[in-house]
Amino acid sequence: MFPHERSLVEKLKDAPFALVGVNSDDNFEELKKKEYVEEKITWRSFQNRGGEKAIDQQTIADDWGVQGWPTLYLIDAAGNVRKKWSGSPGDEILDAAIEKLVAEANGGGVKSSNAKPAAPKKDAKKGKSGK
Repeated sequence: MFPHERSLVEKLKDAPFALVGVNSDDNFEELKKKEYVEEKITWRSFQNRGGEKAIDQQTIADDWGVQGWPTLYLIDAAGNVRKKWSGSPGDEILDAAIEKLVAEANGGGVKSSNAKPAAPKKDAKKGKSGK
C-alpha cells in the first residue's frame, strides 16, 4: 500500500487531507529505517504497541476496534468516521471516497447523516477506551 499512500499524500498535499498510519510490527525500531527512509513515508505514523513496559496497556488497535491489518478509517473534516474498511478496498474505491470528502471539506458535495464521531468511547469502569 505504501506506493499508493505516497501518491495520495503528494496529490492531496494542498487539500484538506491528512494520512495517519498505525504500525503493528513488533520490530518497529528495526523497520523504521526501511519504512520511513527507503519507503519514503512522510506522513504521521504511530506504533500500535508501547513496548515491553506497556504490555498491559490498551493499544490503538484496541481503542479503534481493529480486527485485522490493514484497517482503513475515512474521517471527515468534522472528525466523524464516514467509512471503515477491513482490508484494502482497492485504490479506485479509496480514491473516490477520499475525493468526495475533500470536495465536501472544500464546500461542495452532500454531507452524510450516517457519520459517527471518530474518537473512541471511554469505558468509565476501566478508565480506558472501549469498543
